Amino acid sequence: MNTAAFFDIDGTLYREGLITEVFKKLVKYEIIPAERWYKEVKPEYDRWDKRKGNYDNYLLKMADIYIEAIRGLHRSQVEFIAKNVVSQKGDRVYSYTRNRIKWHKEKGHKILTISGSPVELVREMAIKHEFDDYVGAVYIRDKNEVYTGEVIPMWDSESKKNSINMLVKKYNIDLDKSYAYGDTSGDFSMMKMVKNPVCVNPTRELVKEILDDSELCKKAHIIVERKDMIYKLKAEDVNYI
Repeated sequence: MNTAAFFDIDGTLYREGLITEVFKKLVKYEIIPAERWYKEVKPEYDRWDKRKGNYDNYLLKMADIYIEAIRGLHRSQVEFIAKNVVSQKGDRVYSYTRNRIKWHKEKGHKILTISGSPVELVREMAIKHEFDDYVGAVYIRDKNEVYTGEVIPMWDSESKKNSINMLVKKYNIDLDKSYAYGDTSGDFSMMKMVKNPVCVNPTRELVKEILDDSELCKKAHIIVERKDMIYKLKAEDVNYI
């Protein structure tokens, strides 16, 4: 059986959310009116930036507008934007995560990503960072390759659990030897399923869930990367504040 490393992308590999970069492109190309950023998204961003709001709320607000914005667009338009975003921003990753991908490759492990970002973006990041396979949120297209406004999400914990089960069967993976890297509560199921769970700059919500789970708390590690320093902590040694 194979050992695998499951990686989230947004906030785990990429230092922010890729959906943020796509959103900026859609505003630049006037697909999303600029005032929607100022009226709907920026207030959520400001709350998070001042540490008064939830980071997930900020990302989900952009995701909601993204769903509306691409309705009626052709696949080629979204793929063009995705390629541009990754070409320009794809190296903006955490040193820790980049090094772990390299380490897993050297060990001969399967390198897999399960991300809540649109699959078009996930595909480009998977190609750039040489993942063996990828799963992302699927935005439905009609027979003419035009987006309908419907989406199969991949940002929630249950969807990621189902994707891991699919990949386990596909690649004959031994979860008792495998690793998972994530940063939000949507990654909780990944943490639960593997032998070696690692939280990379995690949100308060994910840390709380882990500390409330006695079994997971004993095996999880927390990585904090700030400036040019990387701190590694055992979850059981962390005091939740």
